[in-house]
Amino acid sequence: MKDERPLILFTNDDGFQSPGLWAAVEAFAELGDVLVCAPREQQSGMSRSLPVFSTGRIQAEKRLINGVETTVYAVDGTPAQAVQHGILELAERPVSLVVSGINYGENCGNGVTISGTVGAALEASSFGIPAIAASQQTRHDLHLTYSNEVDFTAAAHFTRMFGEWLINSRRPDDVEVLKLDVPFGATAATPWKVTRLSRRRVYWPTRPERVALSEMGKLGYHFDGDPARAEPNSDIYVVLHEGHVSVTPISLDLTSRTDLYRLQQFLQGEEQIVEPVKRTRTQDMHAVTLNGKA
Repeated sequence: MKDERPLILFTNDDGFQSPGLWAAVEAFAELGDVLVCAPREQQSGMSRSLPVFSTGRIQAEKRLINGVETTVYAVDGTPAQAVQHGILELAERPVSLVVSGINYGENCGNGVTISGTVGAALEASSFGIPAIAASQQTRHDLHLTYSNEVDFTAAAHFTRMFGEWLINSRRPDDVEVLKLDVPFGATAATPWKVTRLSRRRVYWPTRPERVALSEMGKLGYHFDGDPARAEPNSDIYVVLHEGHVSVTPISLDLTSRTDLYRLQQFLQGEEQIVEPVKRTRTQDMHAVTLNGKA
């Protein structure tokens, strides 16, 4: 009977000690068998990287999960490497689901390619395993912390809900990862929407403050953007403007959604891209008057 329970692999990019990770683990404890394999240290911003300098050393320890003593693992490596170690070394049978998170801070817009939370989920999907990348909106000063001020209750609820769906349902074509973002103050009753990934950026890099280039100069980041101006069906708009939960399907296929045949014609010089005619505001107003709409 034990082998019939799904095996669920948990990881993150905030590190093994993160309360967000353990909130996700507790949420799934009754659903299946738990395998925790997370980076030993903070690994935010590592995307899906596999650096050669990671040692891959794995430390095992015992933790109580839902009242049961369980062996869990901390890896000297990135989130994607933790997924690989979990699948290739530690899992005694096929993994049914990979849960990455719950992350301190939302992962919305075009910055998701930076996220180690999303990167771990994408790595899992490359093995053919369904995955969910879960993030909780927090104050910016809490992003790289293990602050107990953050309440992961709602994020854990939605992570479990959509994670269970991934285990028990046949996914539509081209849906490899579900990216989940939960806003400030959410509860289990907060509305959720399926969204697209916004093309906008919400966190922008800041220039290091230093006198000489030879000095240490770490790049920072700051929030800069009006969520109300994002695409209405996007993750940024839904989470940061409407205050709803965003569920974004992600594919491993990064191919541009363009006409490939026409692009080949353009590249071969067989067809020219025609720029749209730019109209003045006066011309637009005149056209509206002629159409009887003024």
